[in-house]
Amino acid sequence: MDKPTHVTKGDVFDDLGFSRSEATALKFKAAIVEAVLAEVERHGYTQRQLVQILDEYQPNVSNLLRGRIGKISIEKLLHYADRLKLRSSLELRLTVRRRRASVNEAPSNQDGICA
Repeated sequence: MDKPTHVTKGDVFDDLGFSRSEATALKFKAAIVEAVLAEVERHGYTQRQLVQILDEYQPNVSNLLRGRIGKISIEKLLHYADRLKLRSSLELRLTVRRRRASVNEAPSNQDGICA
């Protein structure tokens, strides 16, 4: 059995060298595609039906269904979601970074007295 050559301890996008904004865009695209494909599967749409529903060319529909979304914009994916009557929302939160105690710092108790 082969051993893994790399184990990620955080976000795989960080390990691949993407900036935080690039990684976020990729995550958004993946979430939209996942929702669109789930809706397509739920209704059992054919490619021919999707060409009409999405108002899109057949090769583009084929690429969508095969997960080839590298050249599809987030805006286009949102258009597809809208045509499938899916509702979109976006949540932005402030990133909270926790300060890690250094090895030389002694933990303090509530009174501020170090033991």
